Amino acid sequence: MESKTLIEKINYCNSLTAFSRRKTIPVQIGDVVVGGDNPIVVQSMTTVDTMDTQGSIEQSIRMIESGCQLVRITAPSIKEAENLRHIKDGLLKRGYNTPLVADIHFTPNAAEVAAGIVEKVRINPGNYADKKKFEVYDYSDETYQAELDRIRERFLPLVNICKKNGTAMRIGTNHGSLSDRIMSRYGDTPLGMVESALEFLRICEDESYYNIVISMKSSNTQVMVQAYRLLVQKLDEGGFKPYPLHLGVTEAGEAEDGRIKSAVGIGALLEDGLGDTVRVSLTEDPEFEAPVVKSLINRYENRPGHEPIEEINNYPINPFEYTKREAFEVVNFGGGNVPRVITDLSVIPEITEKELKNVGHFYLPELDKWKMNDQGCDYVYSGSNPISFMLPNGLKEIQDASVWQKATDQKNTFPLYGLESFRDAEIFHPILNFLSISDQEVNEAIPLIHGRNDVVILLRTDNQHAMPALRRAFVSFIQEKVTNPIVVQVSYTRLETDQVMLYPATDVGGLLIDGLGDGIMLGLGAYSGDPREDLLVQVKVHNAVSFGVLQAARTRMSKTEYISCPSCGRTLFDLQETTAMIRKRTDHLKGVKIGIMGCIVNGPGEMADADYGYVGSGKGKITLYKGKEVMKKSVPSEKAVDELIEIIRKGGQWIEPEHVD
Repeated sequence: MESKTLIEKINYCNSLTAFSRRKTIPVQIGDVVVGGDNPIVVQSMTTVDTMDTQGSIEQSIRMIESGCQLVRITAPSIKEAENLRHIKDGLLKRGYNTPLVADIHFTPNAAEVAAGIVEKVRINPGNYADKKKFEVYDYSDETYQAELDRIRERFLPLVNICKKNGTAMRIGTNHGSLSDRIMSRYGDTPLGMVESALEFLRICEDESYYNIVISMKSSNTQVMVQAYRLLVQKLDEGGFKPYPLHLGVTEAGEAEDGRIKSAVGIGALLEDGLGDTVRVSLTEDPEFEAPVVKSLINRYENRPGHEPIEEINNYPINPFEYTKREAFEVVNFGGGNVPRVITDLSVIPEITEKELKNVGHFYLPELDKWKMNDQGCDYVYSGSNPISFMLPNGLKEIQDASVWQKATDQKNTFPLYGLESFRDAEIFHPILNFLSISDQEVNEAIPLIHGRNDVVILLRTDNQHAMPALRRAFVSFIQEKVTNPIVVQVSYTRLETDQVMLYPATDVGGLLIDGLGDGIMLGLGAYSGDPREDLLVQVKVHNAVSFGVLQAARTRMSKTEYISCPSCGRTLFDLQETTAMIRKRTDHLKGVKIGIMGCIVNGPGEMADADYGYVGSGKGKITLYKGKEVMKKSVPSEKAVDELIEIIRKGGQWIEPEHVD
């Protein structure tokens, strides 16, 4: 597709290089305003049974005190919707007037009740007026319009109640729960997600109801980002009002994985000024979600003052589809290779065999052999501290060029040049050389590497607006038809634990989602001078985060992926405990995706991406899936993990775990 055609299609953000938040209409939700010129709003969702009034009140208070500005509570039926009044009253008596949001799925009657009680209702257009049977229908224009008329009739009462009570609404599309009707016409696509919301939005606008926030959630970060971008584009093209966006990656998971996956999807959109309220969905207690959201959004408080970046006037990337940037192969970079992980050891002198366990390579002295786990890095950067022993197969060393040029083994190690040393160098490795440059040095570097098929670029930036600055550099290379592999190198000042996961996930993950980047390297320099053991801990974290970012961006699957919902009042088992139990038994299944859903509302629809599924179907009862197919129903929970493993075994994806100490 030609650049001119692409740039004409891109209306989803104000600028690809200058940070500027998209201007939306303000939406009033109680005392909180989402959109307009207001700061990004933090929200989360309770996990206590909605009928447990006191438990819901206590958990809501913990969430509010952790920074939550909107509290969402599930209301799967009328009785839960009615109990929202008692929860709201209890919070008011305790001095908390934080707006409540009722989360509705299959029951319009519950939505209508809730809309008269709380400040906002969330409906899912995929199942609000449709039942999902995973069937394909051949609609004519007439029969499709008849379906839309049916939806209008079912949806109008809620619109009228919201107008009457001043209640806000979120039209929240989920990738995994698109209706059979949408799937039949648009397929399982970002366009289908957008059209699912627009059908309901048209009804609202016909009734002059505009107090609306929209979301496009998916557990697949590429799909999620593409859908939000396309939504903004379609709102603009269709003459709709610029509604605020609620950002979230659905079923992100727990701990490090959940944080990284959320940051890849949410961060990619925040970088372009999209997003007015954010929820990070973690399989943890909800009071742990708000601080993660704040760590994500606080990066943008001073972002408008970033160093200027040259505008992109001719954008050669389609932001609505994933296409990997063309790069020729240099050893195992570029071409058809997965992105590579380079782990920085440069500030640690005299690395030993034993210490390489921190980068996934394990030395077994009694056997004099090496083993590698699924997160064994591909290269280590030793800088000016060369490693004194022979590295295992599968791991290579990068040295500063000045050190490499004096090395006795110049075959099995590779040099890293800066721009000046590269320009002046008289000796190079015959097959692989690394050139480290900043985004400001791209134009100087291009003539130097033109025609060189032995050079991999390490690209970095000092710009506070890092991801767009790096994206601008990639565009320059594409426009000049430079197809050398490019590894994204990011370094930060000393960070808090969550930030170590969130910042690279945003800055590198946002590029990977658009097919930009043949590897990742996290700099260790900010920790120079720390005690050796602390440095090694940081190395281990950086290595794990690097693999996590690649996996979350769907560019390199190195471990089992768990698509687990964040739990709510509908959950039929202890989701955190169960996720940990399933992870313990299956975390060696590289590339296998397992959905763990608390109830039938979130599964099987939300497991659209999963290879296998574990879904609560009743108290102590589990339904097991292979893809979207039910394999076993009403399995006792104490037997369900064993039964799941047996299904995986029959599916040909089970391997016996191999433990490395």
